[in-house]
Amino acid sequence: MQCSWKAVLLLALASIAIQYTAIRTFTAKSFHSCPIPVNCSLSQDADAAERLCDESPTFAYNLSTRKTHVLILATTRSGSSFVGQLFNQHFDVFYLFEPLYHVQYTLIPKLTQSKSTTDRRVMLGASRDLLRSLYDCDLYFLENYIKPQPVNHTTDRLFRRGASKALCSPPVCEALGAVDLHLEEGDCVKKCGTLNLTLATESCREHGHVAIKTVRVPEVSDLRALVEDPRLNLKVIQLVRDPRGILASRSETFRDTYRLWRIWDGTGRKPYNLDVTQLTTVCEDFWNSVSTGLNRPPWLKGKYMLVRYEDLARNPMKKTEEIYDFLGIPMDSNVERWIQNNTRGDRSSSKHKYGTVRNSAATAEKWRFRLSYEIVAFTQRACQQVLAQLGYRAARSEEELKNLSISLVEERDFLPFS
Repeated sequence: MQCSWKAVLLLALASIAIQYTAIRTFTAKSFHSCPIPVNCSLSQDADAAERLCDESPTFAYNLSTRKTHVLILATTRSGSSFVGQLFNQHFDVFYLFEPLYHVQYTLIPKLTQSKSTTDRRVMLGASRDLLRSLYDCDLYFLENYIKPQPVNHTTDRLFRRGASKALCSPPVCEALGAVDLHLEEGDCVKKCGTLNLTLATESCREHGHVAIKTVRVPEVSDLRALVEDPRLNLKVIQLVRDPRGILASRSETFRDTYRLWRIWDGTGRKPYNLDVTQLTTVCEDFWNSVSTGLNRPPWLKGKYMLVRYEDLARNPMKKTEEIYDFLGIPMDSNVERWIQNNTRGDRSSSKHKYGTVRNSAATAEKWRFRLSYEIVAFTQRACQQVLAQLGYRAARSEEELKNLSISLVEERDFLPFS
């Protein structure tokens, strides 16, 4: 009986040792994936992709190293460039501006124009794969989507490289010195030359956290697989803005695309062929995504924060402190200094349409003078649900619209889901 008991104990101890070894092997195992690009159809393209896999190093995932992975989930002209800078200025954050542009640019010609469910799944699947790799500091994965494909891991085709401070600083760019700290985006690209993805990868791995801004993921539910991935420590900042402000900003920035809206605004006559989905899609995506977040599903606990652009614009320092507190990252003096220098300025001092130098509080209200009341009333009817959901009041007359002493933003506390 005693021998039997000892045998069972020895077997148990051996089992524990085997499991421990397996767990250690698993956690040290590389999670680097290297799929054949979606648009590869010729054997030579597949061969090139295979060579890329062979040349690219793999990255070990260590459970003891917990970077915070931040995703700014937004839509075009919602203030996302401004919010991105709140992370780009932090000394310990590696920030990337719209890397999913490359997925969209590569895949859209291959997809049908029907915007089918299958096409959407392909786009989202590729986007999630890329995000997962970038958060793991595997910037080589981008080479699957950059055209022409980088040679020796160098490229001059990374979208908006100059919007990332880490990609325009040593060791990624040795050409810049202390006097170049506040270069315009284009000047950074000119001085730094081609981007070495190996150096960029090393820089990413040296930073404590990774933040990515995207306007190419419609809803937070599309990110569930990433949020639940134990390899990531992903936290989502969903940025929303009054749809009336988004429409006004897009009409001014993308003048050709929104030409019919400007015709309506200028003539008072609504074009019969106006593409109203340019507005309604924004409102539907907001409604679906925010509804998910505010319903607080268990998979989003501690992972989701809703931020209204108007609240950030009116009190940028306080709101930024709340964001960093939610993320559990100490706020950097560089961020504080950037806020002080970039929320009280004259918009005309910014040379770029995505510039961030402005009087933030005034910018948030400027749409009230850019849109006719007819367009505002139409928007309020089309987006009634989401306006109420997010605490945006309807203007009941032109006089009320133009009277800035009447606030169209309700006081709301959208507390993080912790």
